[in-house]
Amino acid sequence: MSRWPLLYARSRRIPATAVAAVLAAGAFGLLTGDAADPRLAALAAALGAAALATSLGSADPALDRTAAFAWPPRRAVHLLLGVALLAGLFLLAAPLAPDRVLLRDVVGLAGLGALGATAFGADAAWSLPVTWAALTLVVPPADGVGAVLTWPVQPETSTAATATAATLGCAGLLVHSALGCRR
Repeated sequence: MSRWPLLYARSRRIPATAVAAVLAAGAFGLLTGDAADPRLAALAAALGAAALATSLGSADPALDRTAAFAWPPRRAVHLLLGVALLAGLFLLAAPLAPDRVLLRDVVGLAGLGALGATAFGADAAWSLPVTWAALTLVVPPADGVGAVLTWPVQPETSTAATATAATLGCAGLLVHSALGCRR
């Protein structure tokens, strides 16, 4: 059996990331009760995306550069599997929460985390999703341009919020897959 997947997981801190994601989902599930507040969903998704973002870089970027295979497909699979894991955890933890809001927040904030990993490196990648979600907790949701800026806390019917999250998710996937983490 190849040890490559285990070495990859350890070099990317995936076990610690999985523990943090489970804890964030568990806390979200305990705090939601009968009705989920979109602010709480945004904060929980930001914590999960922050954990995922810190796993997007290697402990030794110089060693990654010596690999004889292409990294972009592996980076894309890593990010997509992480988003699927986060979405599944949050949907299981809070079955009464609006599914569309949770999925939208996980996709958009994970995309922000991937952009943060590309811009700042894996150690500081958490800053973009956490900062954006924290700002939306203190800024009241608005319409128009405000709906784009406060997309994590918009209702599930908001087209602007869904488009913003999808754009951030796709941009994060494409940019991180192509460029990787900052060294």
